[in-house]
This record gives sequence, C-alpha cells and structure tokens, in this order.
Amino acid sequence: MVIDCFTTGPFETNVYVLGCDKTKEAAIVDPSFDSLPLIAASLKKHSLIPKKILLTHSHIDHIADAARVKETYHIPLYVHLLDEPNLISPGSDGLPLFFPVRGTRPTGYLAEGDIVEVGTMKAKVIHTPGHTPGGVCFYFPDEGILISGDTLFQGTIGNLSFPTAEPEKMWNSLRKLANLPSTTRVYPGHGPSTTIGDEDWLERAEQLFG
Repeated sequence: MVIDCFTTGPFETNVYVLGCDKTKEAAIVDPSFDSLPLIAASLKKHSLIPKKILLTHSHIDHIADAARVKETYHIPLYVHLLDEPNLISPGSDGLPLFFPVRGTRPTGYLAEGDIVEVGTMKAKVIHTPGHTPGGVCFYFPDEGILISGDTLFQGTIGNLSFPTAEPEKMWNSLRKLANLPSTTRVYPGHGPSTTIGDEDWLERAEQLFG
C-alpha cells in the first residue's frame, strides 16, 4: 500500500494519496488548499492512476481543492450525505470563509458499513459524527490502517464548538474507533500519525473532553 501524506494550507491539513501496489489505482483523500500540484507529483512519483476522491468531511480546509482535482482527473467524488451541503456551498456550515473555496457536487455518498475499493484494497466506512454530522473514517483492515479525518488526532479530538458539531455523538464515534485493533495505524486530518493502542484514553473521551 502506498500512503503519501503532505500538509497544505493555512490550517496545516493532511492530504493523502492512497495507492494499490498491485493495480496502481489510487484514491485522493481530503484535497486541501493548493494541494493539486502535490497530488499530481505524488501520482507521478508512484506511477498511480487516480480513480476517486474521498472526503472525511466537508470543512473548507478538507475540500478546498476538491473541485479542481475532480475536474482535472475526471474522477468521482464521495462524501457522506449529511456533509453534502457544505461541499456544494462552502460556508453554509456557519464557519467563516477566510479564503474563497469553490463548491462542487458529489458523485455519490458514503454511509456506515460501505466498502470502498482502492484497487485490490478495501476500506470500511465508519460514520463518526461529532466534529461534523457526516464525518467518516476509512478503515483498511487488511493493511491495519485508519484514515481518521478530524475525528481523532494524536492525543486529542476534533473541535466540538463549531456550528454544526454534535458533541453528544462524538463519544460513540470514538468508542467505535476504540474497538479497532490496538495496532491500527491512524492517519489523521492534522498532525502526526498514531495508533489506536497509543490513544488508550478513547473510552474515557467524554470525561476528558466533554
């Protein structure tokens, strides 16, 4: 499995290119501000063919280049239905639009339990509302990898004070992640990677952050 991560934009957002070694097919996760050139370089470096865009959620720093990447490669884009409105009309979630972001429409939707294929790799969609209503994580059980978006970071969780946040739902979302194997490598939307085992506070998240 190819995992290429680079951090872009004013909010230091992690963008991921996930590639299948066998088929050379790739998925692009959360294309942030000015990430298209870096995505293009990554695809070229690893001889990957982009096949889809996957969004963990629709905050502007995770969708800023979504329209450009979608149009450049003519590939489908997927998001959870509950996060669609802000993808179509950035800023409709009530957060200030510090920079212009062009909206776009999704090609399809992600839902709890869906299986997303990237070449021969298969990711299970885990719906993790809390930071946003339609937040999702992508779990690759065979590879032991979790793309966690802004649900889980090293040592902390996504901001619950935003207008569309649902704090009461975050605790169950984190319990879902706590049930994954402790060796699962977590790649978050911001900051360094970690493992589920290293985040042994997940079951106590409400006491710590509630």
